[in-house]
Amino acid sequence: MAAERQLAAYNARDLDAFAACFAPDVEVYEFPGVLAIKGQDAFRTRYAERFKSEGLEAIAVHRAVIGDRVIDHERVWLNGRAASEPTDLVVIYTVRDGLIARVDFIKEGRPS
Repeated sequence: MAAERQLAAYNARDLDAFAACFAPDVEVYEFPGVLAIKGQDAFRTRYAERFKSEGLEAIAVHRAVIGDRVIDHERVWLNGRAASEPTDLVVIYTVRDGLIARVDFIKEGRPS
């Protein structure tokens, strides 16, 4: 499952394995529907920077699969458990042809 593979690659900070889980025309949205990333080049650029954090970690607290969507409640530590507070978010992955084509993030707090 693409959602499981991308989470493992995210935690390993393996950019190539991570990006391989996403469609070439991937779109990433921040609630409420604000386009934040479009396409693999922008996607790789954003996550190359994020993967520089050695303490980066994410877990799926709960997962539901409904048709072509995977809905995760995720908990993320951007700088490791000892150095940062976790952020809780809901992530909706839309899968097309075995790759994640769209990601929708709903973060704690006010919409951005």
